[in-house]
Amino acid sequence: MSVTTRVLTGEALAAALEDVARLRIRVFRDFPYLYDGNEDYERDYLRAYQSPGAVVVAAMEGARVVGAATGAPMADHAADFAAAFADRPEPLDQIFYCAESVLLPEYRGQGIGHAFFDAREAHARDLGLTHSAFCSVIRPAGHPARPAGYRPLDGFWRKRGYEPLPGVIAHFSWKDLGEAAETEKPLQFWMRRL
Repeated sequence: MSVTTRVLTGEALAAALEDVARLRIRVFRDFPYLYDGNEDYERDYLRAYQSPGAVVVAAMEGARVVGAATGAPMADHAADFAAAFADRPEPLDQIFYCAESVLLPEYRGQGIGHAFFDAREAHARDLGLTHSAFCSVIRPAGHPARPAGYRPLDGFWRKRGYEPLPGVIAHFSWKDLGEAAETEKPLQFWMRRL
């Protein structure tokens, strides 16, 4: 069966958040995120997607959600990101935040990642926003959990026109696999003009 993508907003988006939470917990266990997720954390985190400008792009195999990408206007995340963007000339209310793309491993390499970005960028343009941004966790090259042959997605993001923003670093806490408590991680922002 082939995979299709669907853009979800409003009630359809709200109905998909449980699937997004399940995928985040599963996919982000892998390096570089090493996320030891739980449903309570997910419920709290996904509240940001209750906003009218939010979107979920769902990758569907039949009725099964096998991947999802989320996004919302950056202004909806201002409390989290205002400090990171304090020295940038672009106002937060002109930036769309492409939050996460989670896709089960067996569906990767089929163009779904491009479909996720295409749909979110189109949604951002429809909202009248001028920039699209996301962030990626910064892990040291010698991290003990880094798998042999690991390839970061930097090349994919650059081909789509994104560039890392020097000094624009956010900090978030989550529990890594094998840790007893949450620790703060740095996340590098990338951005492009739409």
